[in-house]
Amino acid sequence: MMGKVVFIGGGPGNPELLTLKAFNTIKKADVIIYAGSLVNRDVLNCAKDGAEIHNSASMNLDEILEVMEKETKNGGLVARVHTGDPAIYGAIGEQIERLKAKGIPFEIVPGVSSLFATAAALETELTLPEVSQTVIITRPKGRTPKPSPESISKLAEHHATMCIFLGVHMIDEVAEELKTHYPPETPAAVVQRASWPDEKVVKGTLEDIANKVKKSGIKKTAIIVVGNVLGTSRITPSKLYDASFTHEYRQSKN
Repeated sequence: MMGKVVFIGGGPGNPELLTLKAFNTIKKADVIIYAGSLVNRDVLNCAKDGAEIHNSASMNLDEILEVMEKETKNGGLVARVHTGDPAIYGAIGEQIERLKAKGIPFEIVPGVSSLFATAAALETELTLPEVSQTVIITRPKGRTPKPSPESISKLAEHHATMCIFLGVHMIDEVAEELKTHYPPETPAAVVQRASWPDEKVVKGTLEDIANKVKKSGIKKTAIIVVGNVLGTSRITPSKLYDASFTHEYRQSKN
């Protein structure tokens, strides 16, 4: 009987932020392949004795698929552990395509994105009423190309909350692109290794965030968040808990 590959969202780093399903899958897995450049190794502490563990940071796609194919042919369970949630910059599409071509069963277990651990570290809601109701998740152009309509300067036209992955090493360029549409005084923050013991938070504006980040020594494994949700001190209450608002589960008291 053929085994299965389970793609797992390993969460932002803190092992307690693993989902129960992810924890149980890692605990049962015969082979674990984890993205060692990003995933906290402590997330694998629940692995059973004798589990074969591979760090994919030193592996190419063919080598990863070779391990998956060999183990599933023997009926084994392979846990492929990605950082955060694998749907965001997880590079699972190319793996899934190859598994489908080989007829190897697979499953995806979602995880807590580092984006949400970042919001928690900033003690903020990313979608405040009358401030921003849209979150844009993106990355700067680098060795991985981007369609031109998705450039940071184009996306900045919306003035929404913007969460930028994989861009802290070029914070100067990112801030300049954002300032084509956001005012220089727009609040900005950078969170490195959100939820890890050595989590680091830097806050500022688009005018000064680049210098602050450089002084902090942050160069990778961080998310940039930009938008007025970070700077407001007066929050307009939502309709959800407004006593004068009637909805399916509650009648207005006015």
